[in-house]
Amino acid sequence: MRRLPPLNALRSFEAAARHGSFNQAAEELFVTPSAISHQIKSLEEFLDLKLFQRNKRRVDLTAAGEKYLPSIQNALDEIDSATRRLVANPNSGAITLSVAPAFLTRWLMPRLTHFQEQYPDVELRLSASMGSVDFGHTDIDMAVQFGTGNWRGVDADFLLGMSVVPVCSPRLLNGRHPLKTVDDLRFQTLIQVSTRLDEWRAWLRSAGIDEVGFGKELRFSSTSLATGAAVEGLGIALADRHLVSKELRSGALVVPFDIALDTHSAFYLVKPDNRPLNASMSIFRDWILKEIQDSEEEDADFFRLA
Repeated sequence: MRRLPPLNALRSFEAAARHGSFNQAAEELFVTPSAISHQIKSLEEFLDLKLFQRNKRRVDLTAAGEKYLPSIQNALDEIDSATRRLVANPNSGAITLSVAPAFLTRWLMPRLTHFQEQYPDVELRLSASMGSVDFGHTDIDMAVQFGTGNWRGVDADFLLGMSVVPVCSPRLLNGRHPLKTVDDLRFQTLIQVSTRLDEWRAWLRSAGIDEVGFGKELRFSSTSLATGAAVEGLGIALADRHLVSKELRSGALVVPFDIALDTHSAFYLVKPDNRPLNASMSIFRDWILKEIQDSEEEDADFFRLA
């Protein structure tokens, strides 16, 4: 049996402590000041501790009240968050996922039929989003984020590292300025992703090439657009092999120079560290980790033979 005080008494205590006033707490909770006073008195009797010093115009927390307040606020926040998630997502078999756009379009979407076939009762609700997710202010259950993995307040599972190589249409290999050596890139258009403008400069340095003289470039807002431009022969893009494996397998893209640049970033599956996995979240986590492992093994075999 849990030894829990009444919820109304805890709400009254938290509001009064935050405002430093029984009157303002009463206005917030739409009750009378005497009702707030009664609730707090009952809580103090339950705890056998004094939580407030009563003054004429305001109330101040005692040492016991100051120690108690943070835990009560966290508990009320969690109840509020759980209630919002349940109301927004009453289907316990549904998972709301925020996914980095490149991972969503280039890796996850082509494999979603695998998940649907294996787990028809689990509904995925997907949205594309850049950057970190503030789980405290959204109804998102899990997210696939791109970065170093050093995010506070989350549990992170490593999914896929990002190591980029140049990719282009095979037409460029024997075009007007054929790609025979790395220095031939001076005659080509370098396709940039606007959120990763330093990658080409870093790649050229790693290849031992002075970037001076590389003037032609084409910028796109996303990895998918940059990849599409490379397929159309508009220039040469930098991409992770795993994210363009479909085009590499079909021959729509080739790797003219097998020099990889480690971006020191990766895709991670994350969730709040204070929220346990439910059954559907566990299913998705296990599935994506296994799918990542299988796809990397398949890609490794293909790249080794290519």
